[in-house]
Amino acid sequence: MQPPTPAPSRRRLSLDWLGIAPFVAFVALFLILPTMNIVLGAFRTPAGDYTLANVRGLFTPSIMASYWISIKISLASAILGCLIGFSVAAAIVLGGLPKWIRSPMLTFSGVASNFAGVPLAFAFLATLGPVGLVTVFLRTQFGLDLRMMGFSILSFWGLTITYLFFQIPLMILIITPALDGLKREWREAAAILGATGFQYWRMVAFPILFPSILGTLALLFANSFGAVATAIALTGSSLSIVPILLFAQIRGDVLGDPHLGYALAFGMIVITGVANGLYIWLRARSERWLK
Repeated sequence: MQPPTPAPSRRRLSLDWLGIAPFVAFVALFLILPTMNIVLGAFRTPAGDYTLANVRGLFTPSIMASYWISIKISLASAILGCLIGFSVAAAIVLGGLPKWIRSPMLTFSGVASNFAGVPLAFAFLATLGPVGLVTVFLRTQFGLDLRMMGFSILSFWGLTITYLFFQIPLMILIITPALDGLKREWREAAAILGATGFQYWRMVAFPILFPSILGTLALLFANSFGAVATAIALTGSSLSIVPILLFAQIRGDVLGDPHLGYALAFGMIVITGVANGLYIWLRARSERWLK
């Protein structure tokens, strides 16, 4: 009979906790404390008194219009990112593409999903700007003037297309494990019962993947809604979305109101928090099926 395993000492347990101390400190200093400061600032005056005037200011027509533009851009980039990213991931995992394509594609997706800010804005200006590479090529070689056709990189669709550069790779990274989780036995069983490929996807695969797809859509929405550096570098003040309006209030212009900026940030926290919460809930439901 083997002797009982001794219980771990308190010293060992305390050393184990030290391993995650840097992560806890990082989250507290750069996420929790700034968020708490923003939330409290949204309900305070410059003198430090509590008020609801900042939150009521969010319902002015100009600010509501900014929120609506941001929501539309986030939805457009999230939906297109989901459609295109799912198609690419399905071709890699379930299609007939060579096996060696998967690793470079996932590596590129990991890099591109974090490529944003000034470099991304410059890349798209150099490509689709008024004198960008693609713009000049289409005008000189095919007589197609994108500006005469109504397209501008500084517009709604210009910013949406720019966001797709990191939305599509993020969709690929998230949905690929879900596609890997589709068991071959399910497709074989459907084929034995006489189901076509379309019926298998409509009745088996898509219902299982739907929570993952919907959850990733919510995550892409939150990812786009909170993007600020790319939008400022690309459009400046020509497109009045919430992050740009927030930046103008916080940086202290002549008409800047930092506490209204806090309220704008608080509204963004609520919207992105709901989207991320929906993603976590739907992701948990999907994982129960794919285990």
